[in-house]
Amino acid sequence: MIGKNKIKQIKSLTQKKFRLKEESFLVEGDKNIREVLKSHFRVKELFATAEFISENKSLLPKAEKVTETSAAEIKKASLLKQPQNCLAVCELPHQTTLPQNLDGFCFFLDGVQDPGNLGTIIRTCDWFGVKYLFCSPDTADVFNPKVIQATMGSFTRVKVIYTPFDALALLANEQQLPVFGTFLEGENIYSTPLPGNAIIILGNEGKGIREEVAKHVTFKLNIPSFGQGKEKAESLNVAVTSGIICSEFSRNKALYSK
Repeated sequence: MIGKNKIKQIKSLTQKKFRLKEESFLVEGDKNIREVLKSHFRVKELFATAEFISENKSLLPKAEKVTETSAAEIKKASLLKQPQNCLAVCELPHQTTLPQNLDGFCFFLDGVQDPGNLGTIIRTCDWFGVKYLFCSPDTADVFNPKVIQATMGSFTRVKVIYTPFDALALLANEQQLPVFGTFLEGENIYSTPLPGNAIIILGNEGKGIREEVAKHVTFKLNIPSFGQGKEKAESLNVAVTSGIICSEFSRNKALYSK
């Protein structure tokens, strides 16, 4: 059984101020929880059905406390419309510092607000082997339950670091890394040779890249539209953009490394 006070605590983790106060974040869904149990994150409490416990016995020692409960009880505490067989309260990690060296390409998100977009970008980075995802301080919180849910476990493998771009720009200068950004006046991404190591800036869903961040861009890229006629989409979703960019940078790396 999950007590009323515990349910109240779990539901409070939707808000960042309570995540900071409790030093905890919420993970839901069978796949997400299997991933977090295999990761470096500390799982403080796991609430799961007998079925989940039976099927995942080898992972359970990672959780500090395991409580068997019913699907109905999990539904009371869950933030999902269709909860699964478990939920976990995990320790909120301390802020990660900037790495000394960057190997490969990485993203900087400049004020990306939508949790679903952030979660999808993290999942995309995981698929393409992108180790670091840097975010401006006003980008959506990676430990928002909606972000965690959208990552499908990828948050356990991609290091998300919040930092003003000025600090990242110093690292780029030290390592002589090019800084890319997407702009309407940029070069066609499909016909531009792309380096193996780079920082790529993705802007806010509505406002794009801020002027103070855009001044650091050394190469402007454009993803051209192939739509016909005047009536077509004005822009691409930022998460979709990240997937196209990852694909092209990875393809170029594979071509030029032969």
